[in-house]
Amino acid sequence: MGLAVAPPPTRRLGGITFVVVLHAVVVYALVTGLGRQAVEVLRAPLETKIIDELKAPPPDAPPPPPPKVAPPPTPYIPPPDVVIRTAPAPTNAITAVTTVKPVEAPPPVAKAEPAPAVHVAPVLAAANCRKPEYPPISARNEEEGTTQLLLLVDVDGHVAEGKVEQSSGHKRLDDAALSAFSLCHFPPGTVDGKPEQAWGRIKYVWKVE
Repeated sequence: MGLAVAPPPTRRLGGITFVVVLHAVVVYALVTGLGRQAVEVLRAPLETKIIDELKAPPPDAPPPPPPKVAPPPTPYIPPPDVVIRTAPAPTNAITAVTTVKPVEAPPPVAKAEPAPAVHVAPVLAAANCRKPEYPPISARNEEEGTTQLLLLVDVDGHVAEGKVEQSSGHKRLDDAALSAFSLCHFPPGTVDGKPEQAWGRIKYVWKVE
């Protein structure tokens, strides 16, 4: 077993001093009557008071409801003035019924179209004219060819106008043929049997003999 260690002298002296002071205080209290006063204080009646429970304040009252606003009255719109006019009775309405079949009108007769006019060209024949003279220079140069002419024959058979439609290749031969046939007299052209001014053709062959 180990040996017990003794407390230091300072702690022991402090404990002894505390005990001495405590006893001194107790003795003083008994001598001066403080103990009796403490007992009397303890014996004094305890007063009790009933404290009303504090009531919580009422909650805030809800706000008053908004005032009711009456809706505005519906505006009165007068109906439009509508004038209903009755349609007059049709003039072609059936007022009577009959069993007699109406007579149908005959279809219109188509007008006959006029017959087209009959045109007859003038007859141009070289036998009715004097034979054109061969130009001497053309004969010496042995110029040959065929000249075709257009002649406008009047209602009396005379030549009113003439022109070369196809040349022989030699102007002297064409001019000689046009001069000779312009002096001729031909049967005129007709329309539905009546004389009419019209164009006709004639050919002449130039040949050196």
